[in-house]
Amino acid sequence: MSIFIWLFRAFLFFALFAFALNNSEEVVVRWFFGREWHSPLVIVVLIAFGMGCALGVLAMVPAWWHHRRIAAHRTAQTQPEEGDSKAPLTPPPVIHDGL
Repeated sequence: MSIFIWLFRAFLFFALFAFALNNSEEVVVRWFFGREWHSPLVIVVLIAFGMGCALGVLAMVPAWWHHRRIAAHRTAQTQPEEGDSKAPLTPPPVIHDGL
């Protein structure tokens, strides 16, 4: 199975490398106030992809923090305190909030 994963990675690398070689023409990115940036097309596409990934991760961070807070709160509720023999030994049922 490992050989198939490495073959897929090699195929993906060479496909992206061929894409980069085929898109080496220079393009102009026009910013505000007459500013221009000249760069190969593949660099512009790579930067746009990276910025999109970063924006997606940043958009998910508040939800991650929210779920970590809920998990920590539920874990704290299920931990028996020292000397407390009436503390529940099983965790409470999971409540799905639609996510």
